[in-house]
Amino acid sequence: MKEKKSKIDVQGFEIAVVNQSNNDYISLTDIAKHKDTAQTDDIIKNWLRNRNTIELLGFWEMIYNPNFKPVEFDGFRKQAGLNSFVITQQSCYYANEIVSSFQRNKNT
Repeated sequence: MKEKKSKIDVQGFEIAVVNQSNNDYISLTDIAKHKDTAQTDDIIKNWLRNRNTIELLGFWEMIYNPNFKPVEFDGFRKQAGLNSFVITQQSCYYANEIVSSFQRNKNT
């Protein structure tokens, strides 16, 4: 199914929204640009490391993802917030087949 692209305005910033298979995906990069246009990757990485973010993603996946792997996810949850904890969208996706995350290359 073809994806539909649109934009929403949030406090004067345009945020891209992609609709694919009746699911909306909001651009984290566009949201991060609101904070710092030069370091969006770091902002997203730090957000993904946050314990509250990990807890929210785990709860979301338990509800909406029939392929969710709670044992694998528990490793992320236990490490979240530690200075040594590093996570990327890709590593989290591969470990859990996450449906709440839709990763797209910056150039597409």
